[in-house]
Amino acid sequence: MSDKNEPRGMKRGLTNYGDAGFSAYLRRSFASSMGYSRSMLEKPVVGICQSASGFNNCHRTIPELVDAVKRGVLAAGGLPIDFPTISLGEAYLTPTSLKFRNLMSMDVEEMVRAQPMDVVVLVGGCDKTVPAQLMGAASADIPSIQLVTGPMSTSNYRGERLGACTDCRRYWARYRAGEVSEQQITEVEGRLASTAGTCAVMGTASTMASIAEALGMMPAGAAAVPATDADRLRIAEESGRLAVEMIGTDRTPSKIISAKAIENATRVLLAIGGSTNAIVHLAAIAGRLGHPLDLKRLNELSDTTPVLVDLKPTGAHYMIDLAAAGGIPAVMREMRHLLHLDCTTIEGRTLGERLDEWDPWVDRAVVRPFVDPISPTGGLVSLFGSLAPGGAILKRSAADPTLFEKEARCVVFESLEDLAARVDDPALDIARDDIMVLKNAGPRSESGMPEAGYLPIPKKLAAAGLKDMVRMSDARMSGTAYGTIVLHISPDAASGGPLALVENGDRVRLSVRNRSLDLLVDDATLAKRRAAFEIEAAKVVKPTRGHAWLYDTFVTQAEDGCDFSFLKKDGVGAK
Repeated sequence: MSDKNEPRGMKRGLTNYGDAGFSAYLRRSFASSMGYSRSMLEKPVVGICQSASGFNNCHRTIPELVDAVKRGVLAAGGLPIDFPTISLGEAYLTPTSLKFRNLMSMDVEEMVRAQPMDVVVLVGGCDKTVPAQLMGAASADIPSIQLVTGPMSTSNYRGERLGACTDCRRYWARYRAGEVSEQQITEVEGRLASTAGTCAVMGTASTMASIAEALGMMPAGAAAVPATDADRLRIAEESGRLAVEMIGTDRTPSKIISAKAIENATRVLLAIGGSTNAIVHLAAIAGRLGHPLDLKRLNELSDTTPVLVDLKPTGAHYMIDLAAAGGIPAVMREMRHLLHLDCTTIEGRTLGERLDEWDPWVDRAVVRPFVDPISPTGGLVSLFGSLAPGGAILKRSAADPTLFEKEARCVVFESLEDLAARVDDPALDIARDDIMVLKNAGPRSESGMPEAGYLPIPKKLAAAGLKDMVRMSDARMSGTAYGTIVLHISPDAASGGPLALVENGDRVRLSVRNRSLDLLVDDATLAKRRAAFEIEAAKVVKPTRGHAWLYDTFVTQAEDGCDFSFLKKDGVGAK
């Protein structure tokens, strides 16, 4: 338990004027200008960290959620005060939202620590927002609750059910292949995202919501409830009530997000066929608390964790269906024998107690029984070898198993600009059995590791009916995407990893069975290429100021979460 004598509410963290009495007097005076009575100012304070923005469609409902949280706080006897932070709208940021995730986490951490609050409710939803909030809360380490905006409901187009953004990628691929007209793609564009909320499928936002619940950082069943459902507001109200209950307890992120809880969350990630991005974010969250995320351990967990959830992009259903089917508790109950049931949650209950109390009904069309899974092994696998000494990730649940064991010629694109310029050129020397390789799209690149790993099938191959081929890069991929795609190759090309040395015509061997990824080029040839690479790398103009300099200087590789090295638990400063 926390120290009962610790100052509470508006008495916490007084601004230093050299006179504590004056500091309290001045704070109350200014607070009074907002219409608070003296009795309200004596109550414990629940901070509501909200990230609404006109540039973030996922967060359209945040004002309504904040109001619902406030109802819960007031009913429980606390004083709710909301405050803004950076908001990261996935489709609106350049070069990519990941480049600003760490900056947002610093904003969350410092505002939670600097302002007078006894507990904080984190309100977000979009892909990088939830991990940023959890990272910041983990570092600030006061009692915290994650509240997500919830997924979109589905829409319809000519009798077909649609949901962003898996269906948007599917239709765009058909449009590129000439199967869909200009008018049709425009009509689909207007139907893909027709309600408030995050993507309707098991993309990164839904995956991170599921992970937050699996970690114990949000109420049971809260991850999958749609943004437009009244239950979402009731969850917000309950979060406010629970926040007041947590004041003065030791239910802090460092107690809840334990090494065991991280393993539970990893199991859930594998069972739901979740986004590859979650590996990067979970590694960053874990790193804030000194818990490394071991990619070799990921393989051990993946080999013993079946895929149980039949959701797009790998299945047939949507998040709204998972909510109706029993939600994340139903998934965790199926695999409870694999979980650490003694992990604590924000309610103070153990995970085991949570699952015992959850409604036992489940829709087997959406959540399969453990003994009859969709796949006997988990959705993700990590690869290591001469091309990826630090590891790489493949979402095997979204891939074609016939491509899992392959040695082939590489067709190399040096950058995103090179990819855009040549991928649809009819003269491009490429065949369906080749491997597409994209370089310079990792965390240390100028592009900041965008979701560009879903390389488009060259138009001439798509027009000939090709739906999938092996693609590799140091980039990320949207959780809504699919295909036989190797991602997060580490070290990345911009850092001088082996990927930087790959040239057109080289051969690469992929073996999912052996968990390996190897570049089949002799050492002498690679040594000559490295010498040439270092000469060119020395010519690159690096940022010299601001966030761009901070990012370029301190960002880590994918296996370490692409966090700033100095933000990890022990910090490493200029190292």
